[in-house]
Amino acid sequence: MSSSYQLDIVSAESRIFSGLVKKIRVTGSEGEMGIFPRHAPLLSQIKPGMIYIVKSCSSTEYIYVSGGIIEVQPDAVTVLADTAIRGKDLDEVKAIEARKKAQENISKYTNHVDLAYIKATIELAKALAKLKVIRLTKKSL
Repeated sequence: MSSSYQLDIVSAESRIFSGLVKKIRVTGSEGEMGIFPRHAPLLSQIKPGMIYIVKSCSSTEYIYVSGGIIEVQPDAVTVLADTAIRGKDLDEVKAIEARKKAQENISKYTNHVDLAYIKATIELAKALAKLKVIRLTKKSL
């Protein structure tokens, strides 16, 4: 039985990660998913957040994704992300500013079905996800 599988993470700009991994954790449309070798085939949307990767050498890495699709096969997983950025490449100052701006925008709206309010909450979720990836990446270094 194989103890690793091929993981490819691709964004519109480039291939962010390609290599053998022991497991990953990602948030899908139905919640948190742990993907191990020989996982049952699966196709799911992924939410803005992080992909936690345990490489075959047991080192870890965190990658921020703004959303996308994950395809799981028993020996390979492919993530097609709208945007994907390695944790070490995220700009903490920009993420903090994005969080602040989104929080200010949210506070302007009393109608929670307004499209601008919804957009602001999505931007806040993305900023918070980036900050979490930054924090976890710093811890793992």
